[in-house]
Amino acid sequence: MNAQVTFVAKTMKMLALVFVVLTIHLFVLHLYVNNNLIFTLMITFGTTSYHFVMRLLTGFLINSLLKNRVNYHARWFQVRPAEQNFYKTIKVKKWKGKVATYDPKSFDPAIHSWDEIAQAMCQAELVHEVIILLSFVPILASIPLGEPWVFTITSVLAACVDAVFVIMQRFNRPRVMRLITNLKSVEKECSRSK
Repeated sequence: MNAQVTFVAKTMKMLALVFVVLTIHLFVLHLYVNNNLIFTLMITFGTTSYHFVMRLLTGFLINSLLKNRVNYHARWFQVRPAEQNFYKTIKVKKWKGKVATYDPKSFDPAIHSWDEIAQAMCQAELVHEVIILLSFVPILASIPLGEPWVFTITSVLAACVDAVFVIMQRFNRPRVMRLITNLKSVEKECSRSK
């Protein structure tokens, strides 16, 4: 699992750095050479940079503020039966294991209690929900730069990527909640029998 943490985290950070550097180089080049291709590449890499950097910063800020201490009983995090039916329809169970996790150790029962894992799941969901909203900020760049359809398409696609992670958290959490409830029932029974 540590290999996955290292690979996903390092890859995200490396890609963010590469896209930022490319954007800066293209911006400087654009100052000296007024060329449509350079301008288009600068906008493309700039938008991509935004999406990578925004994701990393959002995760960092929310993790720093909440520290995986989220009230998983809050109404926002309750999964409704209609959602579960939707998740069955899109067959989440078949593909959820194929999606990389940025920090799998946050969800490792060998390291954390199920209560802590449920809190981490809620925090991860919240991170991705904020990212979904922030994915649409680049559309504002179409006001001065034009081409609103390009910014809209990239924003929608980026939001869809994060929606996958929200769906996974919401799909998995009811089972973790049942496990927590069962463990608490067993603990109560054990304490009564003493």
